[in-house]
Amino acid sequence: MKRHIPGLHTESKNAEDFLEGLFLVRVDHVNYRWHPQKPCFFIRFCILEPEGFSSRNISGRLYCTPKALWRLNWFLRDFGYDTDLLGRDEVDEKALVGLKGVIRTSRKTLAGRSFLNLDGFAPAAEWESLPQDHGNGIRGEKGNSNDLQLHTD
Repeated sequence: MKRHIPGLHTESKNAEDFLEGLFLVRVDHVNYRWHPQKPCFFIRFCILEPEGFSSRNISGRLYCTPKALWRLNWFLRDFGYDTDLLGRDEVDEKALVGLKGVIRTSRKTLAGRSFLNLDGFAPAAEWESLPQDHGNGIRGEKGNSNDLQLHTD
């Protein structure tokens, strides 16, 4: 079977596809991926703010290993996930879709491959209190040390 995939022949622009910075996002899609050593949730976010990036999507992984559960818990709490489900140690993929919050992203390169890191989370209500230059989404540039430090509680 043949499939037409527009843009397949063009040069890859991986380095330019990574957005780094703070973004107000909505969870667009969630998929649990089982792996013997590293099960994870693959999450696609739709950028809401800053407006210059509002048509873009960001995808990332949140691992479910015992060592990484603190980050998943942080994400669920700050995005307003159902506390009853969280109290029963349950994650409903359908209940995650539509949740809003703030994410901080950065790029990490390992063995020549680049990955998007989800470095921090905050409730969507905190978006307005962030500095005005928070969502520049500058590519390939690290945030400075005066950036907002997202907290874990």
